[in-house]
Amino acid sequence: MSSIIFLTTKKRIAYFVNTGKATTYCIANNKMKLTSRHITLFLLTGLLVLLSFARKEDPRYRFVIPKGWPKPTYDFKRNKVSEAGFELGRTLFNDPILSKDNSISCASCHLNFTAFTHADHNVSHGIYGLKGTRNSLALFNLAWNKTFMWDGRVTDLEGQPTNPITNRVEMDNSMDSVVAKLNRSGNYRKLFYTAFKDSVITPKTLLKSLAQFTVMLESFNSKYDSVIRSEPGVAFTENELKGYNLFKQHCASCHTEPLFTNNAFKNNGLLVDTALRDFGRMSITHQASDSLLFRVPSLRNIGVSGPYMHDGRFGRLKDVVEHYTSGTIKSPTLSHELENEIRLSTQDKKDLISFLNTLTDKYFLYDVRFRSTNPY
Repeated sequence: MSSIIFLTTKKRIAYFVNTGKATTYCIANNKMKLTSRHITLFLLTGLLVLLSFARKEDPRYRFVIPKGWPKPTYDFKRNKVSEAGFELGRTLFNDPILSKDNSISCASCHLNFTAFTHADHNVSHGIYGLKGTRNSLALFNLAWNKTFMWDGRVTDLEGQPTNPITNRVEMDNSMDSVVAKLNRSGNYRKLFYTAFKDSVITPKTLLKSLAQFTVMLESFNSKYDSVIRSEPGVAFTENELKGYNLFKQHCASCHTEPLFTNNAFKNNGLLVDTALRDFGRMSITHQASDSLLFRVPSLRNIGVSGPYMHDGRFGRLKDVVEHYTSGTIKSPTLSHELENEIRLSTQDKKDLISFLNTLTDKYFLYDVRFRSTNPY
């Protein structure tokens, strides 16, 4: 069977005729035989020209797996990040339209300058000025999370926003109501069409868009990371290095590098708040063995993400270190890592905090991609 490929110029038409036995290059009525090598080179040249015009992937919307890090648990094949999806997710994250009275957005409790948590009160404040029962977790490196929330009640990043949206003291809304409001917005219908090729907004596309934004909240450019990568001109100070060694000795079993969490649930020896009476994971599993177990949070950006603990009881890192060296409460479910006393001198404590501050990632905190207004 013969195949013909036409190539046009301003003055003539040139074409290849492939009969399966020989290939002939024709210009007007004159014919000349060419070797397959000529044909191959010609086609490769054309392909390179076409590729040069192809749109390159925008690095701002490319998920990065740092060298030496484990494989993420998030399934990107199920919800591939796109520019339109990310920007839509960012818009929704900062829009109070998700709350019942349009007063509370995700960003109300998750501010980018504090590693996407709040900083001005112990527990989250929601709709109508109501107070929640827990300190909001910082948001970053979520693609590696196996569970979400302090008690692990959510196992999927895309499903996580349904909890604050429907919580009575957070946004006090329903998914149906949120979707109905969004569908009444001509602007949002356009944005959803651009992202998902469908202007009819559904709970599924709403959650997918939010996940495309939050999964991109990556933090891996702290001073610690630069030192580990042996970048020129970057090194720990003497105090930071001593603190790092103390960290590896006393903290790393739960706050495992490079994520600085092991994604487990632990009882870290806190006395139960008599007002909140929060028993952690046991409220989900109803197992006594899970009493007072809470998620082990990442220590990345810990220097800027206070207050600390699930109920925000400690306002300073100094208070946290003091708790682990002299304030843990013995109980049947206490983490075995805390069964033996941790002894640190006053200088040791200062050195440990010096190291913890090297985990602050200013590139992440001030990344314009994550701000509420669109700078592009």
